Amino acid sequence: MRSQTTFDIQYAHRFYGFQGEARYLHGHTGTLTIEVEDSINPGVNMVFPCNEIQKTAWAVLKNFDHALVLREDDPLLPAVLGVYEKEGIKDGTPTNTMKGAAFENELCKAYPDCRLVVTKETMTVEGMIKMVYSLLKDKLNIVKITFTSGVNVASCEFTAGETKDRCPLCGITLVDGVCPKCGYKHPAR
Repeated sequence: MRSQTTFDIQYAHRFYGFQGEARYLHGHTGTLTIEVEDSINPGVNMVFPCNEIQKTAWAVLKNFDHALVLREDDPLLPAVLGVYEKEGIKDGTPTNTMKGAAFENELCKAYPDCRLVVTKETMTVEGMIKMVYSLLKDKLNIVKITFTSGVNVASCEFTAGETKDRCPLCGITLVDGVCPKCGYKHPAR
């Protein structure tokens, strides 16, 4: 069975090298839907609590919200960083509180202190799906991601991974046999 959750993400980007309107810096509100699959946990009668899917995903995805997303070879990138440096905001400010932990993988790198995500590829709806999956595939048993931005929509289905051992009290994935939320310990087998 599947559970899903949805996020609204506001971001700015541009299609560097593209010969059309999208080559200009512009913003969107994107809607991201993540579906996870697993067996129904008998203790809580759900696959995975949707609020926990949201918490797990948002810890990473909030770096895209209200952020500038630029490709690593975009000449605008050093200019933006230069302006941030002059304004004293490159390394963050006390008011920049909506940020996640920094991340880096083969597709993207987050600089949470300056609300910037640098990508290897242009951030299209398809590119966003690839980045989200690469960042969350080890945390959630993702079987489908859909991303809508403006009039553009893409979705991709993925093969479900192994069933996760979950807490019978709150439904979230156990870490080394212990629930990180409520402290439940899986009895020794």
